[in-house]
Amino acid sequence: MGDSSTLDRARYDFKKAMQEITQYRGRGTELISVYVPESKQISDVMSYLREEQSQASNIKSKTTMKNVTSAIDSIASRLKTYKSPPPNGLVIFCGEVPRAGDQTKMVQYTVVPPEPITAFLYRCDSSFFTETLEAMLLDKTSYGLITIDRREATIGIVSGSRISILKHFDSLVPSKHHQGGQSSVRFERLIEIAAHEFYKKVAEYCTEAFLDKPELKGIVVGGPGATKDFFVKEEYLHHELRKKIVSPLFDTGNTDESGIRELVEMAKDAMEGIKLTEEKKHVQRLLDEIRKPDGGLSAYGYSDVRAATEAGAVETLLISEALDKRHITLECQSGHVTKEVVASSEGKHVCGECGQSAQVIEDNDLVDEFFEMAEGFGTSLQIISPESEEGDMLVKAFGGIAAILRYKLS
Repeated sequence: MGDSSTLDRARYDFKKAMQEITQYRGRGTELISVYVPESKQISDVMSYLREEQSQASNIKSKTTMKNVTSAIDSIASRLKTYKSPPPNGLVIFCGEVPRAGDQTKMVQYTVVPPEPITAFLYRCDSSFFTETLEAMLLDKTSYGLITIDRREATIGIVSGSRISILKHFDSLVPSKHHQGGQSSVRFERLIEIAAHEFYKKVAEYCTEAFLDKPELKGIVVGGPGATKDFFVKEEYLHHELRKKIVSPLFDTGNTDESGIRELVEMAKDAMEGIKLTEEKKHVQRLLDEIRKPDGGLSAYGYSDVRAATEAGAVETLLISEALDKRHITLECQSGHVTKEVVASSEGKHVCGECGQSAQVIEDNDLVDEFFEMAEGFGTSLQIISPESEEGDMLVKAFGGIAAILRYKLS
């Protein structure tokens, strides 16, 4: 598996952990977050934790005091396994969270962030402090989107797997088909003035939306007819934004939200580094195979895709980010061992062979398992966001898991 798949896995595991961490709430201010930058000595962090532990003895609630001191002990034990922080630093979350009834359980997460942590932070609160890490989940590369004709304009932005509509404008430009006594020349002049004001208003908003965004790689412009060409050629846009316009301009059928989506589809080869356009290409390739009379080089559904992956027949795995499943191994009192794919490994389980109650003896994230299998066969694994049309289709039509094959299995 190449560097991109390794990065994809790290990003998937990071995002998955963040989804779990942000859901937890403590019964009091007893959930601890510790951010350790690379420059911070582990010994200095240990000294700081000892001070916090002595301060915790002043907490009035005995339960909260016990939970806070236990969490600090657990964090200190984890830190002892490090001689120094990793290159991007280290974040540890630890604390007691409620379970069913009056029970609690201690959770601990150690996260190596995808970007460097710049400052040391210790926080004890009723929830974990995750804002710094959540900002790292955002895709930095983006493209501005403009669709325009004389009737309307829509401004959007595409970043990662998301298309966001920023603003829609309806123009006040009158139709050229007019009745009444106004002279043709005067009426034409009124149209041109109204159009000019409309273009100015759109351009001013583009300046506000796009100008101070260093992560903006380009601006893609589309629309039916010649208006888009006139808008660009007559230099309504700020001179710094004009430098970012992607050539060529695109002929879309619409200028509303559907026009923006059409523009992204048409410009997918021109936009580099945008996850959405890569996802579109992979899912489109899958659909092209499925449409072939014999199903082509495609597989979908958990059982078929797993069998193909284990046989080394998969070139590219397409797995939805929304595939929140566990692959568990169960053992009952009679010694039967069975495997199941479930939404959660918690709760009661019964043996598939005899119906007796069974215990979970192995519990793995399904996507992590596929990453492991893919690595063994040099298979590329693409995580597909459910936010795009293609990603939504992968979930609804194929259960969130599909594959493009190297060769057809018998």
